[in-house]
Amino acid sequence: MLSNYPNGFNGGVTIRGVPLTMSYPGQVFWVDGSSITPVVGAVGGQDGGPGTFQRPFATIDVAIGKCVSGRGDIIFVKAGHTETISSATALVADVANVAVIGLGTGTSRPTLTFDTANTATINVSVANFTFKNILFVGNFLSIASAITVGAAPWCTVEDCEFKDTSAILGFLSAVTTTVTVNADHLHVVNNRIHSIATTRTVAPVIILGTMTGLTATHNRVVCSVAHNNVSQFISHAALVMTDLLVTHNTVYCVNTDTATGAVLISTTATTGSGIVAHNRIRTDDVAGTILVTANQIKYGMFDNLHTGEVTQLSGFVLPAIGTDA
Repeated sequence: MLSNYPNGFNGGVTIRGVPLTMSYPGQVFWVDGSSITPVVGAVGGQDGGPGTFQRPFATIDVAIGKCVSGRGDIIFVKAGHTETISSATALVADVANVAVIGLGTGTSRPTLTFDTANTATINVSVANFTFKNILFVGNFLSIASAITVGAAPWCTVEDCEFKDTSAILGFLSAVTTTVTVNADHLHVVNNRIHSIATTRTVAPVIILGTMTGLTATHNRVVCSVAHNNVSQFISHAALVMTDLLVTHNTVYCVNTDTATGAVLISTTATTGSGIVAHNRIRTDDVAGTILVTANQIKYGMFDNLHTGEVTQLSGFVLPAIGTDA
C-alpha cells in the first residue's frame, strides 16, 4: 500500500498503541471469524479469500497454511473472532517462524473453544511458533491439554488465558510437551490459568521430555478446587531440566496437602540447573508446605514467599533462608 505521506514517518506510526511497521521480513495475514459487522469496505472471514484486512480468512489453520516456513509471517486475529477446536487436527501449528497474535481485550479477545473430544488440542510441531493474546476455553470433560508442544524449540505462549467452562468441563493442563528432546526454550510468559474443573489431576504445565531453557515467568494461576499433592504450576517428573527460569509467578490454590506433589514445581529429578525466584504462592496448607520437590536438583531458590494461614498474615520465605555454611 502506498503512503499518502511521501516523506514518510521518521518517528514511526502508532495507532491505538499498535506500531505500524514493515521491519519484519514476512507476510501479514488476517483472520476474522466474528459476528461483528466489519468495517466499511471489508467483508466477514472467508477461507477462500486472500487473507487481507478487508478480506480475512475465517480460520487460523487456513492462515497458517498460507504462511511460508522461516519467513517470519504474522497472523493477526481480529477482536471477536471465535473458533471451535474439536480434534487434534482442527488447528495445527506446522509452519515455522509464525506468530498468531490476537487483537482485542477481555471478552473481545479471539476465543478458541475446545469441545467434542478430550483429545482436542493444538499441536505445535515446528520451531519458533508463537501464540499471543488468545483466550482458550475448555468445554469438554478432561481435555488433556490445550497446547501440545512436540519437536518445536522456542515455542512461545504469551499473554494468553486458559479457563474451564464448569466443574466437569475443562482442561487438565494448559501446555504439555511430548517425549521429544527437541522442545527446548519453551516460553510460557504472562498467561492466566484459571482452573475450576474437579477432574484435573495434573499440573497446568507438563514437561515430558528433557529440556534446556524452560522459561515460565509472570504467570497467574488460580485454582478454586483442591487437588492435593498435585503441582499447581509445573511438573517435570524425573526429567532433567537445564537452565530453567521460573520467576515472578503468582499461584492461588486451595490445596491443603502438598507433602508429595509440591505446589509450584513437582519433580523427582536429582540433577538439573536453573533459578526459581520471586514467586508468590497461597495455599490452604498450614503444615510443611513444599514449594519444589527433589531439593537435590540444586535449583537456585530466592525470595519465594508462601502463605497458608487462615488469618491475614504476610507470606514467609519458602524454602527457609539458608546460611553460607
